Amino acid sequence: MKQAHGFAVAVATATLLMGAPAAQASGGTTVHCGDTLTHSTKLTRDLSCPGTAPFALRIAGEGIVLDLGGHTIRRTGPENLESVGITVDTNSMVRNGTIQGFGKGVATTESSGVRNLRLHQLALLDNRAAIFNGVVDMRFLITECRLRGNFVGLDGEPDGSTGSFDVRSSVFTHNEVAMYVDFHDIDVLDSTFTSNELAVFCRQGRVRFRSSTLTWNASVSTIPNDGGFRQCDEMRFENTLIENNTALAPPEVPVWQPQKLSMLDSLVISNGAGLQAAADTVYIHGNTFFDNADGLSLTGRDWQVPVVLTGIIRGNQFLSNDGDGLRVEAPGKPTVLNNVALGNTGFGLFAPTAFDGGGNIARDNGAGNCVGLTCASH
Repeated sequence: MKQAHGFAVAVATATLLMGAPAAQASGGTTVHCGDTLTHSTKLTRDLSCPGTAPFALRIAGEGIVLDLGGHTIRRTGPENLESVGITVDTNSMVRNGTIQGFGKGVATTESSGVRNLRLHQLALLDNRAAIFNGVVDMRFLITECRLRGNFVGLDGEPDGSTGSFDVRSSVFTHNEVAMYVDFHDIDVLDSTFTSNELAVFCRQGRVRFRSSTLTWNASVSTIPNDGGFRQCDEMRFENTLIENNTALAPPEVPVWQPQKLSMLDSLVISNGAGLQAAADTVYIHGNTFFDNADGLSLTGRDWQVPVVLTGIIRGNQFLSNDGDGLRVEAPGKPTVLNNVALGNTGFGLFAPTAFDGGGNIARDNGAGNCVGLTCASH
C-alpha cells in the first residue's frame, strides 16, 4: 500500500510539472496540442493549448472527421489574436465539442486545398472570430452549432476569400457581430439570433434568412453604401420573426442599402425603430409590421447614380406602428396592392408616386389613411 501511495504521489507531481495530460483519440492514439491529423480522430479528454502556438490542431487528411467527443479545446495564456483553435487544410468535418478563446476558432487558410467543411454540434465561444474563411470559393455547412461571446461569428479574409456559409439550426448569441458578409453568400435556416450587438453586417454578397428568429439584438443589420464597388446584392427574409430588437439598423448607419430587399411572410413586431431601406428594387409580400416605433420606409438607392425604386409591395399588414405604416418616398414607383394599414400614428399608406395596384385598405391612421393610393376602409 505504501508503494502504491508513493506511485500516486509521483504521478500527481509529474502532472503538475508537465501540465495537463494530452488528449487521447479513440483507438489509443495520443493527441497533443500542435498535432497535425491525417486520419479520423475522436478526442477522449479536453485539450488546453497555449495561444502562442500556430494552432491547437490542424486537419490535413482528406475526408476525415475530427470528433471532439464532447470535449473542449481552449486557449491558455494571454489573448493572442493570431492563435487558431483548428486549422483546416482539407475537405473534412469537425463535430461534437467546444472551441474557446482563440483568435480564430476554426479557420481555413489560403494555401490549403480545402473547399468544403462541415461543422456540426460545435460550441464556439469567446473567440475573436469563431469561424474564419481564408479561401477562395469555400463552402461551409454549419449545423446545430452555438456561437456565443465572439467578436465576430462568421468572418473571412478581406479581399482574399469568397464562398458561402450554409447555417442550419444554429444559435448566435452575445456576439459583437454575428455574421460579417464580404464577398460571401449566407443562407440561414431554422436558426436564432439573440442578444447580439449586430446580427449581420452585409458589405458585399447575399444574405437569406428562412424560418429563423432575430430577437433582442441591439441592431439587426448594417447594410452600408460606400459608393464603391462593394454592395450588398440582396437582403432576404422568408417566414422569419424580427421582434423586440432595439433597432433594425444602428444609429450611425440607420438606413439599409441593399441592391434588392426581399421580405416574404415575415413578422416585424415591437422593434424600437422602424425599417428604413434604400434599394434598387423590393419584393415585400405577406408580412406583418406591428407595434414598431415606426413602420416601413422605402426610397431609391443613391449608388454612383440615383436609382428610382421599383418592385412589388403586396399583401402586407401595417398595424399600430408609431409613425407611418408604409412610406414610399418620391419618385419611387413600386406597385402597391392589397395591403392593410390600421391604427398607425402617422399615415397608413404614403406612396405619392407609386403605381396603385388596387385592393388597399386603410383606416384609423393618425395623419391620414392613404396618399397616392385609392384605399377602402373595409
